Amino acid sequence: MKKIINILGLTAGLLGTAALPLAAAAGEVSLSGEGTVNYTPDSARLQFTASAEHERPEKASEQVAEAMEQWRRAIRPYRDELKDYSDANLTLYTRRVPVRDNNEKPETRAVASQTVSFTIADLELLNPLIEQAQKIGLQYHLGPQQFFHSDETELEKQALARAIKDATERCQFVASQLEQRCGEVVSLSVDGGRRPVTMMRAEASSGGDAVSSIGPREINASVSATFKLD
Repeated sequence: MKKIINILGLTAGLLGTAALPLAAAAGEVSLSGEGTVNYTPDSARLQFTASAEHERPEKASEQVAEAMEQWRRAIRPYRDELKDYSDANLTLYTRRVPVRDNNEKPETRAVASQTVSFTIADLELLNPLIEQAQKIGLQYHLGPQQFFHSDETELEKQALARAIKDATERCQFVASQLEQRCGEVVSLSVDGGRRPVTMMRAEASSGGDAVSSIGPREINASVSATFKLD
């Protein structure tokens, strides 16, 4: 009985060994690929706000209108380069002034504000515009999310192409180690267009905060692919 079992075990082992090349020849391999494109933003979306407070709403509105007129005169040399420009809407509301003593009569103040928004495709304009805004007293905030590349769609395509190339080269390497060829794609999933934000660096100058440089960023793409092995 023991002899019969040993013979059956040997036969099963031989069949298993013979089946391995067949499984590899008709097999598949799943792997991933990564692609990265480094770039520096070349454009920015900006906002500047003029605001004023007064007991009388008309006075607050007049102060904002005066600030806006100063702004329009100051940016006249750059106006044609400010895209999607808008400064038409005036906002007016009242706020209650906090009282120190409960016996004091509550007072209200009129608050007027008007926001300028636009896009620039030349970052050389950034510091001159900031300087003019500071002279007039406009409020603004500069954050990394306001800076972008004018052709990020093309950069995303480049990152994706590199990820697909990376996956293909990995497949070819795996196939060569198995003495086979990397065949057609069975399935492919894509994860791309992620843009990690790099903080903007600024330095102080006599005119206020001037932007000295915009940090580099990345667009990453990754793919997961399954290839046939021939």
